[in-house]
Amino acid sequence: MVSWLISRLVVLIFGTLYPAYFSYKAVKSKDIKEYVKWMMYWIIFALFMTVETFTDLFLCWFPFYYELKIAFVAWLLSPYTKGSSLLYRKFVHPTLSSKEKEIDECLLQAKDRSYDALVHFGKRGLNVAASAAVTAAAKGQGALSERLRSFSMQDLSSIRGDAPPQSAAPVRTTSKTAKPKLSRSVTQPPEPSVCTCCSVGKILRATAKSP
Repeated sequence: MVSWLISRLVVLIFGTLYPAYFSYKAVKSKDIKEYVKWMMYWIIFALFMTVETFTDLFLCWFPFYYELKIAFVAWLLSPYTKGSSLLYRKFVHPTLSSKEKEIDECLLQAKDRSYDALVHFGKRGLNVAASAAVTAAAKGQGALSERLRSFSMQDLSSIRGDAPPQSAAPVRTTSKTAKPKLSRSVTQPPEPSVCTCCSVGKILRATAKSP
């Protein structure tokens, strides 16, 4: 873990930041010699980073692996060994010069294919998005229509603000001036009463007259 951390710091500081600053100085001073020197270094360093991606996965168990990486970066930067210039002139430049046409054709084909693939997937993405939007709109419209169908006429009238007519309940009012109903005994006049003595006299006179 310590070796990995130290190697990452060395690569970051001395393999990236230090050459980047001197590349800036070369561009600013327009020194062709320094400019070519640092361009060769960056080509070798790009290849080194590419190879390092795979070697970190499969060769990290190798003894002194991270120490060898630190030594390699120091060898590339050293003005005495000139490792980057040596690797570029002996291996990279001859290889790239012999394979330059094939590499250019591969890059051009990859560019065209990537553009066609990008256009194709872009169209498919737009079609899928449009289909999803239409489907969502149709589902939303269907749900809205079903919701409206579920409303009764009373619900719709209440939504419009028209209250349904209500039957008026009969109101019982008591009038103080209403005349109470009179019973028959009160409305009809009482029959005259007959004296008992008079009735007995009438009976005696009737019997006397009879033979």
